Amino acid sequence: MVFVFLALLYLLLKYLDVAWLSSYSTWWVLLPLALAAVWWSLADQYGYTQRKAMERMDQKREARRLRQLEAMGRGPKRK
Repeated sequence: MVFVFLALLYLLLKYLDVAWLSSYSTWWVLLPLALAAVWWSLADQYGYTQRKAMERMDQKREARRLRQLEAMGRGPKRK
């Protein structure tokens, strides 16, 4: 996501004709978008995205289980 934000920032600065960025080629300005595409492709290929989604699902499941145990009076006691 950082690469996408950088690319959008660079495009905006290039559009506004900021001095230090206007001398660069548009290809260099768009490079962060290409890096973002490569990152997302590799993350999907190696299962990083799915693994993070499963970790979030496990955390939600555990929180729900603890809430239900506490509602029945069997969960960890709060001070």
